[in-house]
Amino acid sequence: MWTVELLNATVRSELDSLSDDILAHFRRIVDLIQRHGLQKVHGPYTKHLQGRLWEIRLKGKDGIARAIYVTASGERVVVVRVFVKKTQRTPPREIKLALLRAKDVE
Repeated sequence: MWTVELLNATVRSELDSLSDDILAHFRRIVDLIQRHGLQKVHGPYTKHLQGRLWEIRLKGKDGIARAIYVTASGERVVVVRVFVKKTQRTPPREIKLALLRAKDVE
């Protein structure tokens, strides 16, 4: 059974800074992953970024956000970065930061 977890308190703080409607969208997608398995949750909810990085695509009336994650042993999704998206493409600095944080995930 798949679980979704946050890497650390910094990621928790990033997630908590999102608007209520975007946060509710995140919770709905997490519920889908936990009930049906990550392999059955595809676009528009998730998208591959590069290497082992994937993103959960979030939107609400206040805009859009992304939760970048990696998979880990034991059917775990570990969210390593959450940010409000302001450009069409995911900025390279966000990918770099996510890759750096992903090194802490086994």
